[in-house]
Amino acid sequence: MTEEDTPVNKPSTARLNLFFFAAFVIFSILIFRLAFVQFVEGPELTYMETSRNTKDIPLAPVRGPIYDATGKVALAYSEPVQSLYVLLYEDYRNDERRQEAEELAHDLAAVFKQFNPGDKEQPDGEEIIKRLDLDYQKTFGYVPRLVKSDLSTKEIAFFMEKKADYPGVMVLEENIRKYDPDGVAVQVVGYTREFKRAPDSIAKYKAIREGASTQRDPGLVYHEEEKVGFDGLELQYQEELRGRSGYQSIDIDARNLPDGTMLQTPPEKGYSLVSTINKEIQMAAQEAITDELRRLPKAITGYAVAMEVDTGNVVAMASMPDYDPNDWDYDKIKYVFRNGTTESFPPNDAKPSRAESVILLGSVIKPLSVLIGLKEGLFTAGQTYHDQGYAILGKDGRQVKNSHSAYNGSITARRAIEKSSNAFMIDMVGKRLLSKYGSEGIDIWDKHMKEFGLGVSTGVDLPNEFLGRLEYTNKDESALTRLAFASFGQQAKYTTMQLAQYTTMLANKGKRMEPHLVKEIRDADGNVVKEIKPKVLNEVDFADAHWNEVHKGMVTKVSAFDGFPYDYARKTGTSEQGTGPNKKENGVFIAFAPRDNPKLAVAVVVPEGGFGSVSASPIARKIFDAYDEVYGLDGTPKGKKDKGKDKE
Repeated sequence: MTEEDTPVNKPSTARLNLFFFAAFVIFSILIFRLAFVQFVEGPELTYMETSRNTKDIPLAPVRGPIYDATGKVALAYSEPVQSLYVLLYEDYRNDERRQEAEELAHDLAAVFKQFNPGDKEQPDGEEIIKRLDLDYQKTFGYVPRLVKSDLSTKEIAFFMEKKADYPGVMVLEENIRKYDPDGVAVQVVGYTREFKRAPDSIAKYKAIREGASTQRDPGLVYHEEEKVGFDGLELQYQEELRGRSGYQSIDIDARNLPDGTMLQTPPEKGYSLVSTINKEIQMAAQEAITDELRRLPKAITGYAVAMEVDTGNVVAMASMPDYDPNDWDYDKIKYVFRNGTTESFPPNDAKPSRAESVILLGSVIKPLSVLIGLKEGLFTAGQTYHDQGYAILGKDGRQVKNSHSAYNGSITARRAIEKSSNAFMIDMVGKRLLSKYGSEGIDIWDKHMKEFGLGVSTGVDLPNEFLGRLEYTNKDESALTRLAFASFGQQAKYTTMQLAQYTTMLANKGKRMEPHLVKEIRDADGNVVKEIKPKVLNEVDFADAHWNEVHKGMVTKVSAFDGFPYDYARKTGTSEQGTGPNKKENGVFIAFAPRDNPKLAVAVVVPEGGFGSVSASPIARKIFDAYDEVYGLDGTPKGKKDKGKDKE
């Protein structure tokens, strides 16, 4: 047999047929199964997929407290309360089911009446029906309905014991925001309102609304009833104070009704703030302003800021009258609920309850006017000026007089500050700036003002800071008029906070300290997560001899400081605005102490208070005394020292 004749093993026809038949059967089964799944089981599987879903219902976070400078006195805090909620497990829009829900509402009303007899504030059956939102007009069925907040101990015990008798009824812990009952710096601390009321003008809340649909972290989800900061530190530090939302996870069906057991993840407590405000000093400032307002015939508001020279810490910031944030009534507080020390409200002569919150500075600008004159070489420290009681403006011979037309004779720059000479400032500063720079003298003046924090942000950690109203930029008036009147404080309006920062710069010879109202941020365990340290925003370069000359001029006699145990630098001011029956005289006062080693700078403004030496200086004196008691202007707290002697 040749190689070509060798036999080859080939599969039989029967085996091939069996293989193809088996493959056909398998593919037929697969195709049949796919068709069955698609056309028979498909709708059921689709229903199961769409009808079973898990929803996370946010629980408001526990807002962190705000403490005073001691870290012990809570100016704002969250107080836990127990609230009654109802979860709707059925669709109550049909008559039969609705009747069941209405019966539940009346049963709950009867329980509230039982434990609170005679209390007309308790919700009745009809009110509870509204709160249950049985027609789902406000939200889906799976969202628990708030029936009543702040349950009593007896109510809590009743519903916990009778839980089986009230299906869907839950007692949940919530928190309400409370504030120091003494009303400590309420316009610094601010207040909270429901998130749903936050206007789009508050940028951070507008951004949260716009990003709500893409927010995947349930801890950062805001719900409409959650309380958020609307002003003051509550708004400024919203993210730090808020914490993280908790949430209730529950399966829902296609009707958006609960279909399973609710699982709860508790909220996380927010950080706490330790403010720079010292309650004792703050209360002294508030009481001092209130006392003066009772005494003064026209004044209805007053503002004060006390700022440490070296640190920028604001130990007191008072705006009176204030309000009770625990008892919110807009009609009562609409003219006082914002902080006049950092914000501005225009005057309204038709409504005497509404005074302007920023005013012309008057003579307290004169130390800076002299510094500018010395810096710009307009005169020397020893140069004399003959003050005849007035300065002449323009070709028409218009006279601008000193207060009471005081004749001061031959005076130097130092004496001009002490005697508060308008004439010196006009002739030696205003006119000479114009002579040296022409109309650009306005720009030179503006540059110096802003270097001292007047007309720019102070950097204070509060929202809505007003930057000032710079009337010297009004080109409807001549450059001469603007510079002349600006030189003695009649061409710009600034806040009390700006005035305090300016006073601090006078005290430390040129360092513009950033004002701080918070010095520490702590976590829920009390650990410091951030410390706010002193910050110099900018420095000005003036000769030390010029600073000394100005300080020596800040020696005006002020009777309110009789017996004050420290040498101190001060300047009184009385600004005028308006004419005729609408003419107003505003009291202003600035000071720092001790003179040679300054610790504290104080600025006080009393709109329509008359002379600053009369209306504003007594307030400043009480603030200095309080600081001396708590911290010591010489480094030794007088209050602690006295208490130690008493114990001995």
